[in-house]
Amino acid sequence: MAGSAEFMTVETRMLAKRLFQDRIGRRLWLAAGIAVMAAPLGGCGTADLYDKFFKKDEVFVDEPADKLYNEGLYLLNEKNDKREAVKKFEEVDRQHPYSDLARKSLLMSAYASYEAGSYDDAISSANRYISLHPGSPDAAYAQYLIAASNYDQIPDVSRDQGRTEKAIAALQEVIRKYPTSEYATTAKKKIEGARDQLAGKEMNVGRYYMEKRDYTAAINRFKVVVTQYQTTRHVEEALARLTEAYMAIGIVGEAQTAAAVLGHNFPDSRWYKDAYNLVKSGGVEPQENQSSYISKAFKKLGLG
Repeated sequence: MAGSAEFMTVETRMLAKRLFQDRIGRRLWLAAGIAVMAAPLGGCGTADLYDKFFKKDEVFVDEPADKLYNEGLYLLNEKNDKREAVKKFEEVDRQHPYSDLARKSLLMSAYASYEAGSYDDAISSANRYISLHPGSPDAAYAQYLIAASNYDQIPDVSRDQGRTEKAIAALQEVIRKYPTSEYATTAKKKIEGARDQLAGKEMNVGRYYMEKRDYTAAINRFKVVVTQYQTTRHVEEALARLTEAYMAIGIVGEAQTAAAVLGHNFPDSRWYKDAYNLVKSGGVEPQENQSSYISKAFKKLGLG
């Protein structure tokens, strides 16, 4: 605020004296005095002085940890308001960071975020729980929430499967760290589901190449399924497709092996009937070559 010492006229001093009689007057007198002293310096705003001397500081009152925690449980279980429940659990951690309820609230925050579909928040809270409480009996569940959050984001087979790879890695971490926990059993089942998805991706691309009559590229995709995902539901079709592709490019021996392995392991499969008829139409029978990668892949698992 621009000005000089002349600002303090007789009228101003009289007014200031009257205002000084009460509490507000004393504060105004102080503000005016500072304004006069600051005036020669220039550039001092009246709004800034008001904010500094007259605005009251906001008063924040902590709420009891058990009250916040129980409100979070109520919102989660009774109101089904997961996002608001997360806020309550986070408040427990913020206001009472060293309490036992803070530890529980951090895990509940991860769970509520997971249930709300806020997977990144769930992963963040669960990771924080594990880093702060690695020896807790609930650390296994926190690790499982990380894996489940990744698993539930597995995309369609037509899209990139990076999230599927992350899910498998997280699920394997559950099994590695907590092999005797109940979550390890569930993690193993989810891994099979994720592996099936990866196999499905390879099949999807392989079929595309078959339609384009790019048999070599198709074989490379079906080969991945046969050598890495033999326990998935896609392996029967993969063997049949290999039979078809190898017959198309004249590598009859591998076609015979693919058909023979398919018939040996899945004799009632409709895919075997197609593969059998295909090699027969070429004047040969299904016959396994023990040195073929197809045969070796199944013998490795005791399926050959």
